[in-house]
Amino acid sequence: MASASVSSLSSIFSSSKPVSSNKTKLSESPLFLQSPSRRQFLKGSVVLTTLIPLHSPSPSHAKEVEVGSYLPQSSSDPNFVQFQASPKDTPALRAGNVQPYQFVLPPTWKQLRIANILSGNYCQPKCAEPWIEVKFEDEKQGKIQVVASPLIRLTNKPNATLEDIGTPEKVIGSLGPFVTGNTLDLDEELLETSIEKIGDQTYYRYVLETPFALTGSHNIAKATAKGNTVILFVASANDKQWPTSQKTLKAIVDSFQV
Repeated sequence: MASASVSSLSSIFSSSKPVSSNKTKLSESPLFLQSPSRRQFLKGSVVLTTLIPLHSPSPSHAKEVEVGSYLPQSSSDPNFVQFQASPKDTPALRAGNVQPYQFVLPPTWKQLRIANILSGNYCQPKCAEPWIEVKFEDEKQGKIQVVASPLIRLTNKPNATLEDIGTPEKVIGSLGPFVTGNTLDLDEELLETSIEKIGDQTYYRYVLETPFALTGSHNIAKATAKGNTVILFVASANDKQWPTSQKTLKAIVDSFQV
């Protein structure tokens, strides 16, 4: 089996200015495996490479058991449990680069271990590249992950808000590869955008249909900026999972707050 080349994620954000192009290409990086272009895919000439496994042992507190066995029941819906990130959960939270975040999950989901190279543990407290905070999965329903990116990759303005960075389309143009796992064609794959305000915090929300995505054909994403970091929350499902899980995934994304 071929293996993916590992290189810097810096090329994802080629400059410190907000990305205005409607189409974003992802260079080789430790977070994502290489993927075929549509033309290559149709020609049947590309062999998919392999993503660095997320299950490798690490000092993470992630537990590959059902979250219902250790997370408290959600106070807003008894069908979910509450995950509230704290400094013990990730290197970035311990370093103060990410503010605590929370969301709900069905009790049957499992938290996955994240390899050290993907967790940002090696570069805290001054990471120049995006990293994965946490990841959860249910084989029947889909997966979610929290990805953090240094704010400087999108703008030079300290403590910038999403509005400072740009429109929802501009933000997803930069962060889209983290939603799909490879590339994002805004013209074809971005179905819906919306803006949500919770207190003083702004969130951009996205619905995407991504047939070539590594994460799944259906993705719902929510982005926000706080402090020196942009946080992206992504819920994904494949075609088999989506018909029965889309309501659950939307509820999970709705609950996400920083």
